[in-house]
Amino acid sequence: MKYNLHTHTARCLHAVGNDEDYVKAAIDASFSSIGFSDHTPWPYEPDFVSSMRMRESELEDYVSSVCMLREKYKDKIDIHLGLECEYFREYIPWLCAMSEKFGIEYLILGHHFSPDEKHGVYNGRIKTPQGIEQYTNDVLEAMDSGLFLYVAHPDIFMRTYGDFDEHCEKASRLIVQKAIETDTPLEYNLLGLSHCIADGMKEGYPHSCFWRIAGELGAKAVIGIDAHEPKAFLETEKFEKAKALLESLGLKAAF
Repeated sequence: MKYNLHTHTARCLHAVGNDEDYVKAAIDASFSSIGFSDHTPWPYEPDFVSSMRMRESELEDYVSSVCMLREKYKDKIDIHLGLECEYFREYIPWLCAMSEKFGIEYLILGHHFSPDEKHGVYNGRIKTPQGIEQYTNDVLEAMDSGLFLYVAHPDIFMRTYGDFDEHCEKASRLIVQKAIETDTPLEYNLLGLSHCIADGMKEGYPHSCFWRIAGELGAKAVIGIDAHEPKAFLETEKFEKAKALLESLGLKAAF
């Protein structure tokens, strides 16, 4: 079964295309299932406005749109309603209540900031071992919470860090071991491959060393397109190469 549960919408301010275009592209690419998981809003104080997520006031429209598309295309593709979330301890009670209110089917952990967006560091720009340790501790606690279907781009800390050193090795093993312990799949993120090309890097994330460890220890894996434009679904060669790589590493399919 060909599926992708990591799909964004223009509401997050850094994706393009209307919601229906993503569905049509997924159908054209022979996906059997698609999940929308746009960046969740958080109930920030009015003095802070995020540049990478929908507003609280847009949640109802987001949910209505996905539900409408699910009904419209029910004979062609299965459509699911989710959100991509950080593990911000302060807002977890709000997140749980909101998810129940709006009928959110699943949450994926995309931990972009530590300790939070207002005061923290973007985890794709980590430069120090201390930053990796903070990210790792947050992700471990998030998996222990049982709230998340899977961990998106678990190796995002490798985007600009540099060489895969002993700190990266330790973090990777801790994350993979916790994923196995909590039965939480890890995502091989296809958008990260595009970042590497755009940033002029040989390797960022997904990082071969992280996924070697994941295969060695026996984690479950899922491929995430992390679609920020409809045409991402049509990059079928990238998807098939990722699938073959994960199989060669002995990784188990999550779903």
